[in-house]
Amino acid sequence: MTARKLFAAAFAALLFTASLPEGRAMAADPENTLYLDLEWGRVVIAMRPDLAPNHVARIKELTRQGFYDGLVFHRVIDGFMVQTGDPRGDGTGGSGRKLKAEFSNEPHVRGVVSMARARSPDSADSQFFIMLGDAPYLDGQYTVWGKVVEGMEFIDRIKKGTQPNGRVKDPDRIVRMRVAADVTD
Repeated sequence: MTARKLFAAAFAALLFTASLPEGRAMAADPENTLYLDLEWGRVVIAMRPDLAPNHVARIKELTRQGFYDGLVFHRVIDGFMVQTGDPRGDGTGGSGRKLKAEFSNEPHVRGVVSMARARSPDSADSQFFIMLGDAPYLDGQYTVWGKVVEGMEFIDRIKKGTQPNGRVKDPDRIVRMRVAADVTD
């Protein structure tokens, strides 16, 4: 990739959203923006195909299939992260397609969205997590594919786990998740 293309990708990543008068967000790049709707508000996630093109493509594919609608935040550790994307709701499930790791130097800081995985670096599937705080020890070991650019206050409201390993009793759910380019209302 040329320096000009790298600069353009980095600049585009900075131009995430612009506010509309009615308080709704309009994505700077609707094809690479997700709307994750929770009971109490909308979270806007800017996807990073420049960092993880295959993961972004798969997340968009699953989102367009309605895969994430109604899924629970099954693992939530206060000050660390919230995890979702498991159709079983217990951390053991996925969509059935493993993805090859696309590790980068992007830091795991508050608001970053990254793929959950098992021990194998190439075991990410459909589960992802959103950082509640900074965790530099995750850097370069998990695939970062996006960042929350609006609505982090709604992520902060997700019920925290009280069971071992952050498991949540009676967990909150994703109401629906959409690619911004597909939203007409």
